[in-house]
Amino acid sequence: MPRLLVVKLGAIGDVVMALPAAHAMHAQGYEIHWICGLTAAPVLSLYPWIHVIPVDEKKLLHSGKLSTFRTLLALWKAIPSGTFDVCATLYFDTRYKLLTWPVRARRRVLLSQASRATSLLPGRHHTDEYFRVLSGRTDNVAPHQLAPVPPASFPQLPLPRTNKPRIVLVPAGAKNLLRDDALRRWPIENYVAVAASLLELGAEIILAGGPDDQWASPHFAHLPIINVIGKHKLLETLALLNSAVLTITHDTGPLHLAGITRTALIGIFGPTDPRGRLPQRANSVALWGGEGFACRPCYDGRDYAPCTNNACMAQITTAMVLAEVQTLLNAIRSNNPLPPRVRTPKHTPPLVMPS
Repeated sequence: MPRLLVVKLGAIGDVVMALPAAHAMHAQGYEIHWICGLTAAPVLSLYPWIHVIPVDEKKLLHSGKLSTFRTLLALWKAIPSGTFDVCATLYFDTRYKLLTWPVRARRRVLLSQASRATSLLPGRHHTDEYFRVLSGRTDNVAPHQLAPVPPASFPQLPLPRTNKPRIVLVPAGAKNLLRDDALRRWPIENYVAVAASLLELGAEIILAGGPDDQWASPHFAHLPIINVIGKHKLLETLALLNSAVLTITHDTGPLHLAGITRTALIGIFGPTDPRGRLPQRANSVALWGGEGFACRPCYDGRDYAPCTNNACMAQITTAMVLAEVQTLLNAIRSNNPLPPRVRTPKHTPPLVMPS
C-alpha cells in the first residue's frame, strides 16, 4: 500500500480544509499519516483512516532552541520508519521541511508561489488545490468540488437540546499561534444586532469561541443568550455546532469545523476569498463584502494589505445576514437543501422566522 505523510499542524481551519484532499488520496489506496499540532489532533483522531502524529506546536514554534530541538527529536522518533511514497509539507515556509528531515520519500512536496504545480491557484477551492498538489497533477484540471469529510460519529453534546431552533454565533476567533487577523472579523456590534433580532423571533442563541475570545462576551451581556465562550474543548464545540440548525461566523476556525457538521452555515468574508474557503456542501453560504473595492481580496496567502477601516466586512449588513437566515431555515423546513454559494451585498427583505 502506498504511504502519504502530510505535514499540517494548524490552524484548525487549514487542517480541516486539507482533510478532503487526504481522504481523496486514501480513496486511491494511500495509507495516510499526518503530523499535526496538539490543537488539531483530537479532530483528526475522529477519522480512523488517519494515523495521527501529534507534535506540541507551542514548544516547536514558541520556545527556546533546546526545547525546540527536543520536540523535533521526539517527533522524528514518532514518525514510522520506511519509505513514504509522498511526503507533503503543506506550507510555503521552507522551515517546516525540518519536521521531516530524516524521512525517506520518493516524492517530496512543499507549497511554493514560484511553481504552478505546488501553488494554491486563486479562484479555486483550497481543498481541490490540496488534492491537486498531493496527487502530483500538473495539468489545468478543474476543481473537483471536494466536500468536507464529516467524522463517522460526533462527541457527546455538551448542552441539552430545547424546542427552540438553536443558532450558534462565533463572533471572535481569527487568531492563531502566530498572529491575530482582526481584519477577518465582522464588527461585533453587528453580531449583537443579529442576536437580538433572532431572540425576538424565538431562537435559542449560543455564543461560542475559545478562551482567547472572552473579550467578545461583555458586548452580549444584556441579552438572554447562552454564552459558552472558553468553556468547551474543541470536540465539545464540534458537537455543539453539529446540534445547531444554523451557525453564523466569519472566516475563522469554527467556520471550517461547522463545515464537517450538519449545521447550516453563513460565513462572512471580506479580505479573504470565499471561493477558496467556503465549505463545499449543502446549506453553506458566503456573504462577501467589499463589492466594487479594487483591493478585494487583499490577503495574498501570507499578509493583508494595510487597512484602517475594514470597510469590506462592514459592507455586509445585518439585514443581509438575517435574510440568509430566512432562506436557509426555509430550505431546511422544506427539506430542499441549497447548493454552496457566494453572495455579495444587495437589498434584502425583512426576516420572518418559520413557525
